Amino acid sequence: MSPLFSREEFAGRAARARAAMAQVGAELLLVDHAECLAWLTGYTVSETMYRAAFLPLEGEPWFVLRDLDAGPCRDACWFADIVGFPDTAEPQAVMADEIRRRGLGNARIGADHLSYGFTAATRDRFAALLPQARFVDLPQASDLLRAVKSPAEINQIAQAASIADKAMRSIADRARPGLSSRAAAAVAAACFLENGADTGETGPILPGVGDHEFLHGVMTAQPLGEGDILHVELIPKLGNYGARLMRPVLIGGDERGLIPLAERLVALQDEQFAAMRPGVLACEIDAVLREAVLREGLRPAYDNVTGYTLGLYARTPRPSDFSRVFLPNARWRLEEGMVFHMYVTAGGLGFSESIVVETDGCRRLSSLPRKLLSSAVH
Repeated sequence: MSPLFSREEFAGRAARARAAMAQVGAELLLVDHAECLAWLTGYTVSETMYRAAFLPLEGEPWFVLRDLDAGPCRDACWFADIVGFPDTAEPQAVMADEIRRRGLGNARIGADHLSYGFTAATRDRFAALLPQARFVDLPQASDLLRAVKSPAEINQIAQAASIADKAMRSIADRARPGLSSRAAAAVAAACFLENGADTGETGPILPGVGDHEFLHGVMTAQPLGEGDILHVELIPKLGNYGARLMRPVLIGGDERGLIPLAERLVALQDEQFAAMRPGVLACEIDAVLREAVLREGLRPAYDNVTGYTLGLYARTPRPSDFSRVFLPNARWRLEEGMVFHMYVTAGGLGFSESIVVETDGCRRLSSLPRKLLSSAVH
């Protein structure tokens, strides 16, 4: 049984998934998206070999995966029906046999056709193995079913945020000429592991140069000099739930007079946070920050998102969840319990927070001061 969540919570998640199945007339749900697997079952694993969980309209789910992973799966799942297969077997053939054995060979099988696990080859193989079944699409269900977080999930993200706070303080303590982004990443990785994070993966840590070009740059061992900015984005995960935190860290003194820009970016982002409440359109939240940054000439162009969904992260092809993003054309509405990574960048400075939407507004999950950090001030 999952140590993180109660059986009642998982039952609620299954009910949410069954409601989505009912909308498209599906009798069985195939789940192969790593984050949705974790959300629905309590267990997730890489796709070294294809694996999937199945949820019928009535009764408990079952999980089919390679024998090597069956033991950990049994330890983590809230249900007992775990089917393992040897590495010599074809996963889809084993799954098709299980579906027929359970009397669902003629069923309407729901699947998220946008899941990165449900490839065209996977769909075609299942169609050949189950010619009497019909596959129906639950578009983006793997992400959208998880969009609203429970209090227990928010608590996991908040604990991850506290690890990010500690790691950021540790880096700021060492913010002196000669520090490299690689050395700073080593500090963060050690702090993550010492404080219970799943892994030592830190996120981008690199020199802050340009308006947003630095965000996905490459870490180097090049030492930073007096007045340089070290951009630090931390992405600790706890039980697969991730928080994110960005701060610019000043090396030595403020040689370029960046403090006023930092203060203005924080103030504008605080205005954006103040507008975040249930029912508001995402494009309206986005406009609060984007339009002000452009109007004040803090950036010549602003083409990237100002925020995106936070929550579960597994070993998948994507490091970020863009199922809900803040852009000028984003017409979806905020809901209580949604959690986002909100960020702003300009002039080599980047600030971000993990934000949860609550009944009357929003709350940031980090306690770190919102300012340009240095070894003297953090």
